[in-house]
Amino acid sequence: MTKLTDMQLVLLTTACQREDGSLLPPPESLGDQADRIRKAVEALIKKGLATEQEGMTAAQVWRTDGDLTIGVVVTDAGRAIINPPAGPNAGAEDRTGKEADGQAAPPAPGPATKQSMLIDLLKRDGGATLEDVVNATGWLPHTSRAALTGLRKKGHNIEKSKVDGITRYQIAVTA
Repeated sequence: MTKLTDMQLVLLTTACQREDGSLLPPPESLGDQADRIRKAVEALIKKGLATEQEGMTAAQVWRTDGDLTIGVVVTDAGRAIINPPAGPNAGAEDRTGKEADGQAAPPAPGPATKQSMLIDLLKRDGGATLEDVVNATGWLPHTSRAALTGLRKKGHNIEKSKVDGITRYQIAVTA
């Protein structure tokens, strides 16, 4: 999933609401932040969520090249982030989260968090080494150790043992 700043989201949302898809002029809600807006637009172009287009009006000019006026418009990828395409069950659920028969739709399962991955690692038979935690979560070793401390503070009983000189961590299973 592409991570976007609030400013990038505002620019994309505004562009999706315009017929021509132009990111410029920026909405008034962004105020006078020309440098930040320029950086946000450059990042959107780099991510492929916006693209330059020739022949824009004076208010939509991003840059000029001789006599050409070049603006910036949202791409299909940018539109997909703001308005995700409907899935195979399109129409079965309205914007309120209710199915067509009025029943509440069950919430979609969210992605596993790194903390839940850590707990799963620690519940494995034999637990996990610090290296296992680092590889699974992408955290640095000191962050992984801090996460273990955080789990202890939340009430998890984490046992620490050495096997062949390697420290292993495991959530103690209560009978």
